[in-house]
Amino acid sequence: MPLVDSTYDPPLFFKNGHLSTIYSGIVRKVEDVEQTRIRITLPDSDFLDTDWSYTTSPSRKLVIIIHGLEGSSKRAYMKGSAKILIQSGYNVCAINLRGCSGTANKLFRSYHSGATEDLHAVIEHVLHLGEYTSIYLHGFSLGGNLLLKYLGEERDLVKEIKGAVAISVPCQLADSLHQLLQFKNALYAKRFKGNLIKKLKLKQELFPDLVSDTDIKNIKTLKDFDDFYTSRAHGFNNAMDYYAKSSSLQFLNNIKVPTLIINALNDSFLGSECYPTEIAKDHSNLFLEMPKYGGHVGFYGNDNFTYTERRTLEFLENL
Repeated sequence: MPLVDSTYDPPLFFKNGHLSTIYSGIVRKVEDVEQTRIRITLPDSDFLDTDWSYTTSPSRKLVIIIHGLEGSSKRAYMKGSAKILIQSGYNVCAINLRGCSGTANKLFRSYHSGATEDLHAVIEHVLHLGEYTSIYLHGFSLGGNLLLKYLGEERDLVKEIKGAVAISVPCQLADSLHQLLQFKNALYAKRFKGNLIKKLKLKQELFPDLVSDTDIKNIKTLKDFDDFYTSRAHGFNNAMDYYAKSSSLQFLNNIKVPTLIINALNDSFLGSECYPTEIAKDHSNLFLEMPKYGGHVGFYGNDNFTYTERRTLEFLENL
């Protein structure tokens, strides 16, 4: 498909990528979204907590939403997406990835950018309910990479999956890591690492033989964290092996349902390899929109609905 021309033109303040990112991630609040928690037991005996929001009338349409690194269903971008969708006739299942619901998961493993088996388990749960004829996938950052990888992997997709939207996606994980390790992203990287270390200390309490104080002290960067924990806990050789196998970029050609990717050109988390322009140009199902502004999961909009929330609804309605 041709690349999608973007109409996003925010007020001057939000043309700054960092200000847009920080406003969306820290300042913005979304109220009046009721969420009902349902715990799903996973095949390996662990669990996922999902938060469901429902329309006022019965609906056969469901959007499964996946958050980004160290996010949850309570983040403004998750609740904002749920709010606009339920107002428009879609039920919503917001996934809290392992360890992100406020309760530590049971196993030494946790979540990561390529853990599509957990998304598959949620879809299987939804299908077992027998209530939905149309299922859509919607993800942000890490969650966007996760759903794109899922759609492009060698599996027979169920007919109920009709389309997807992924926002601010690090399609090439090593490229994104390279950006996060630069000075321009030092504050974000420090915040991510701090949250991850807190969770690793919880793992240490549960699995003291697997994590020592020295191990934790030796983690200086996000790559160090992935070298020590993410790769080791999830069966990868090291961080670079994890990035190589989990990046969605290599799976995009295989996507068979209409899928929209929106990556802002001023997203400081994304390098050039995270904009799959050549793939999108020749792809019958992949739509790539690259607004000049937006930052990382920013995209300020009027009435407390972001540009990408409105675009997501528009894309799903036009399928």
